[in-house]
Amino acid sequence: MKTFYISNALNAIPGTGVNISCWVKGKRKTSHTLFLDIVDSTGTMQAVVHRGTLGAVPFAAATAIRIESAVSIAGTIAIGTQGALEINTASVEVIGGVVGHLSPSPRSDIDIFDPDLADHLLANRHLYLRNPKLMAVLKFRSILTSSVRQWFENHSFMEFDAPILTSLPLYDDGTAMGIDVRGRHAFLTQCVGYYLEAAVHAFERVYNMGPSFRGEESRSKRHLMEYHHIKAEIAFADFEDIISIVESLISYITTACALKTEPLLTTLGTSLCLDGLKIPFERITYQDALVHLENAGFAVRDGKGLGSLEEAELSTLFSGPFWVTGIPRAIEPFPYRIDPEQPTTCRVADLIASNGYGELLGVAEKIYTIDELDLRLAEKDKAGDHRYQWIREIHMNGCVPHVAFGMGVERLIRWLLNIPHVRDAIPFPRIFRRNIYP
Repeated sequence: MKTFYISNALNAIPGTGVNISCWVKGKRKTSHTLFLDIVDSTGTMQAVVHRGTLGAVPFAAATAIRIESAVSIAGTIAIGTQGALEINTASVEVIGGVVGHLSPSPRSDIDIFDPDLADHLLANRHLYLRNPKLMAVLKFRSILTSSVRQWFENHSFMEFDAPILTSLPLYDDGTAMGIDVRGRHAFLTQCVGYYLEAAVHAFERVYNMGPSFRGEESRSKRHLMEYHHIKAEIAFADFEDIISIVESLISYITTACALKTEPLLTTLGTSLCLDGLKIPFERITYQDALVHLENAGFAVRDGKGLGSLEEAELSTLFSGPFWVTGIPRAIEPFPYRIDPEQPTTCRVADLIASNGYGELLGVAEKIYTIDELDLRLAEKDKAGDHRYQWIREIHMNGCVPHVAFGMGVERLIRWLLNIPHVRDAIPFPRIFRRNIYP
């Protein structure tokens, strides 16, 4: 098992003997000297191979090593002519060779966000995962999800595993991804909210961070067929509670990423969006948003959802993320509570990211009485749909006031890193009208 890494070599004392398993990122050659740029998961450095040290035949074999080959380099640490540490190579062994040619080289300094390269990079994602910039995004993702779990743990939430296969769609069959399971129709989960609603009446504070699937086609920069959801539910809480909880979480994540990701941001050549630290976030009602949009020349209709262009326009009004509140009940799905003070709306809010990045998440105070649930089911033409019977049973057995939120991991990463598309915030993106490959 490998125990010595390039990061160790870069901190070693000159003259120290080393043996490193790594990959060849680049190479240069003079008549008697070969320079290998080697890389592993922890960094990169130069290995210098002298013909006089290896001998003519081994030196010729070393010069034939192709970019991306896996090698074992043995030698001693030395100070190079530019003052950086390098390896004076005593031997080079090829562990895994390269067949074929891929251009540009996966570890080269390419713009992984270049739309002209997108098709090629996506078709070869299994190899371009080695690119330092894509690695930086995915390392950032790991730090972010770790900070999410830490926040939940700090606030006494229990992680709850919910099924991916489900017998009912989130709200409508047309937006779900249906599959056949031994002759019976089922769905891939769009959201684990129903299952968390069952769990919250046992554990009171629960969360889940897992995959969700979208059947309704959308080719925007913030939609994928498969994405990861941060979902949580809290018992004995109301609308203002869930607003505060989400603001605390966003602020914590932003702070954690700011403290831990500076080298990754340097690799990406970007800066972290710190707007999530400006809590509490400002608010605008749905009706006030319509007035502003109409004055700005948008053809908007009361009772319709806001699109990405409308959200981008509204973001010019605020210096950070902002809440859209008072959303009409005609727009919102059935599980969400009708606002008793304004019965045409639900007690929900959408959090819109700053800088035109669109909706990040939604929060809701959920229905807890069977009468209101049945009313909302009827409004959405779902009365008598047997698939929702177990949801009704939750509401007939000690159901309590409870709240929830749901946020896409990839949307959060895209906003924090200022990157153009959610496809670059996930290892293997699944995009509409594109084959599932690799």
